Amino acid sequence: MSIGFIFLFLLIFVLLEIPVGFSLIGASLLFLLFDGTFSPGVVASRMPPGLESFPFLALPLFVFVGAVLSSGGIARRIFDFANCMVGHTRGGLGHVNVLASIIFAGMSGVAQADAAGLGRIEIEEMKRAGYPERFSAAITAASSVIGPIVPPSVIMVVYAVLANVPLSSLFLAGILPGLLMGGSLMVAIAVMARLGTYEFPLQPRKSAGERWQAFVKAAPALSAPALLIAGLLTGVATPTELGALTAVYAIVLGFVQGELTLRRLWDCAVQTVLTTGVLAFLIAAAAPFLWSLAMGDMVSWFASQIEGLSDNPLLFLLTVNIILLVAGALIETTVILLIVVPVLGPAMVLMGIDPIHSAMVIIVNLLVGALTPPFGVLLFVMMDITKMTLGQMTRAILPFYIPLLCVLLLMTLFPALSTAVPGWVVGR
Repeated sequence: MSIGFIFLFLLIFVLLEIPVGFSLIGASLLFLLFDGTFSPGVVASRMPPGLESFPFLALPLFVFVGAVLSSGGIARRIFDFANCMVGHTRGGLGHVNVLASIIFAGMSGVAQADAAGLGRIEIEEMKRAGYPERFSAAITAASSVIGPIVPPSVIMVVYAVLANVPLSSLFLAGILPGLLMGGSLMVAIAVMARLGTYEFPLQPRKSAGERWQAFVKAAPALSAPALLIAGLLTGVATPTELGALTAVYAIVLGFVQGELTLRRLWDCAVQTVLTTGVLAFLIAAAAPFLWSLAMGDMVSWFASQIEGLSDNPLLFLLTVNIILLVAGALIETTVILLIVVPVLGPAMVLMGIDPIHSAMVIIVNLLVGALTPPFGVLLFVMMDITKMTLGQMTRAILPFYIPLLCVLLLMTLFPALSTAVPGWVVGR
């Protein structure tokens, strides 16, 4: 039977609104039943090995760390520190929003957590200062994309498990693109302020004493991402080990500062189990689906089709950008990863594209897609907080696609933006 039928079965199940995990299992079962080469029992036997990956252990650890550090006043302290640093500039709280998201990205690793947790505080403060609600919601949604780019990153853990690439290299690869995305958004805010696109109220410059006081309050929280980045750069521990150390640090910090109680700790643990459980089931359900693709030699067929269209890796990457941007606007990010990574990843390697470079291009594409209507999940998070309509959110977010897409294009054209840091660490 043609391997294309498994995608047809999957499409039918998804259109019937069957949960994605069960759709993957159902498509695999039907394919094996109609093909007749292998027993349908393969589906059950392939699911447990799909989770047998050491990097996967990092997933619940980083989800837990993000939940613990997001509780209490940690997010507030980060915002206050960023406000003291750049709040007095043109469009000051817009810059604060981006800077706080970059810092918070080193804790949560989930775009939705950034948008819903820190984002709520940012929008409240910007509203209180007199910033337009449309601008506040748009920059909060756009800056939350940085969360899964700067390590740690839940989406990178999933990618590493699916594509069998080093998680530490993926984490390191996100540092430069994450900072570049933050810088480009701040440039966009400065241009808006200069052109008078929005009326931005000015804030007084904070004194040196106020800055120092804000830094002291935020220092314990700032040290968590700093320790993680330092551990990755020095190679003293694996991402999984760093996740465990950071989890212990987060618990101790929460209790010492009096912002974490046993009740909150229990809630963080429950939240971690629920989030990890959903992702674990999706990855396990994808294992027999991916095994069926491998048995049908899908990767070789796909690579041959690509070569028939173009043997230029750059043109291929640009084509992939367009496809994934559209897909990311229509389908949830993890679902796309489960389907496209096992096919696109090896195909890119066959075309001579570095696997870390291709990973970052795919991940950034999908995250920008999560910001794109009609089904961009980050837009809906902001709509829930601000009560804006989809049309209002779409019009407000339009100017911020320009800097994000420019960074994506630069990453596509210059692989070193993704490979330089991991290459330096490995080489050293």
